[in-house]
Amino acid sequence: MLGIVQGLTEFLPVSSSAHLRVVGALMLDGQDVGATFTAITQIGTELAVLIYFRHTIVQVVRRWWATLPEIRAGGRWRNPLRLADPDARMGWLIIIGSLPIVVLGVLFQDAIEGALRDLRFTVFTLAFFAVLLWAADRWGRQVKSLKVLDGRDGIAFGLAQAMALIPGVSRSGGTITAGLAMGYTREAAARYSFLLAVPAVLGSGFYQLAKAIGGHSDGGLVVSGGATLLATAAAFVVGFVVIIGFLKIVSSRGYLPFVIYRLVLAGVLAILLLTGTLSPTV
Repeated sequence: MLGIVQGLTEFLPVSSSAHLRVVGALMLDGQDVGATFTAITQIGTELAVLIYFRHTIVQVVRRWWATLPEIRAGGRWRNPLRLADPDARMGWLIIIGSLPIVVLGVLFQDAIEGALRDLRFTVFTLAFFAVLLWAADRWGRQVKSLKVLDGRDGIAFGLAQAMALIPGVSRSGGTITAGLAMGYTREAAARYSFLLAVPAVLGSGFYQLAKAIGGHSDGGLVVSGGATLLATAAAFVVGFVVIIGFLKIVSSRGYLPFVIYRLVLAGVLAILLLTGTLSPTV
């Protein structure tokens, strides 16, 4: 069940980590499945991204690798963001955009795995970032394509992605909101969001997997290896289907349905906390 939830929510701007936190608590008598389980199951959804965008990803990696000699041509370093090849430039932009989440993830690991998983804070982030997404979708200029993406915007996308380390923010929601606010089209913001997530999510997933194999616990519920593998597989299958539907929805209807959903979810979660149905912490 949790794998299906992960697959359904990972690519939507509704926060998969918040859903796993809430659904897990409802299913498991208030227990938190933990950041480790969340990160490992995200490997499944990112494998769906690798397959869906395989042609784009292969082309970006190939051109990025082929143009590496140009960066040091003639004994002088060249700005990689000024490369004429758009695919090679995209490779560098993904690397640059991935730096914030790596740095902040390491610096604030304890808070991410502990205090920031408080469901009262999740209520706030669900509602607050819903309003930001609505404002960006409503008033963003939506004229820029990924062809004009530069280093400054790449860092901004990366900082927005790093905010998703907090349950309730949403990785795709954060990056898409940032993209819309900077004037990118809905499709461009969503596409870069998918590509930018690949190294960060896979890196986090395999890092947490290695820690779990080594016996490290993040304080969450201990889930068996077989159950985690099954959840990851379910996340992959469901996630692949969701990618197709999500790209169609945002191109025709925008993000308002997801804004409404986030606000409703925040309200329901607040009621569950106020009535004592859920405990804010484990």
